[in-house]
Parts: sequence; structure tokens; C-alpha cells
Amino acid sequence: MADISLKVERKVAIVDENQTVLEAAAVMVERYIGSIVIGDHSAVRGIFTERDLMRLVAHQKNPAQTKLKDVMRTDLVRANPTDSVEQCLNLMRTHRCRHLLIYESGKFIGIVSLRDLASQMLEEKESLIRELTKYIAG
Repeated sequence: MADISLKVERKVAIVDENQTVLEAAAVMVERYIGSIVIGDHSAVRGIFTERDLMRLVAHQKNPAQTKLKDVMRTDLVRANPTDSVEQCLNLMRTHRCRHLLIYESGKFIGIVSLRDLASQMLEEKESLIRELTKYIAG
């Protein structure tokens, strides 16, 4: 299996921890993304996902009055762009998450989602099918 480097989203939405959940949700909707990184360009402090938003709503907290710093997850799960899809899936399974923060040489460079990994697996399978079909057809 190839590494995940081509699937790393490098244009990540980063918001300040003092913004509200509602403001973060608006960014997520506008950019069609399922997670948002909390911090600034020098340091990542947390992550907030659509699952976290659902948890907040289920606990009847007001998204317009709740600061991200009070609900963001700080147990950040990291991967490297040279990791394989299998390694990343194992990390996601172990940590029960759908997004991995990607670090290279200790520096945050992007994010990869479960959807990105599924897409890469599908592309690899389709490529293998084409190669096998070409081989069989002679």
C-alpha cells in the first residue's frame, strides 16, 4: 500500500479557541468539512468535529454561547504523511476517531479523514483491477 501523502488536506480550517461552536460550525458548513483545527499557524491546541457538535447538542448546550476551548478535544491523534492507509486506519480504530492530524518533522502540515483513506483504498483497488485485466487480456 502507498503512503497517504497525496490525500493529506493541507488547506486546513484553523480557528481560535475563543470562537464559539456556532462560529466553528458555520465555517465547517461553508467549507463542506467535518472537522476544524483549533489554534493558530504556530500551534495546534485541539480539534472539533461534527461528532463533537452532535454531542454538544445532545447535552442541550447552546452552540452560540459555548467556546471551543471548553469542548474541543485535546487528545490529538497524529500521523505522518509517509504512513500507510493501514497504519492510519489502525490509529483511527484504536483512538475511535475519523480524523488524523498530519505532522512532518514535528510540524503540523494538514489533516486526513476516514473518507480520504477510503478514497485512496478504492483508487488502489481500481488500479490493481486495471493492471490485472491488462495482464489477463495479454
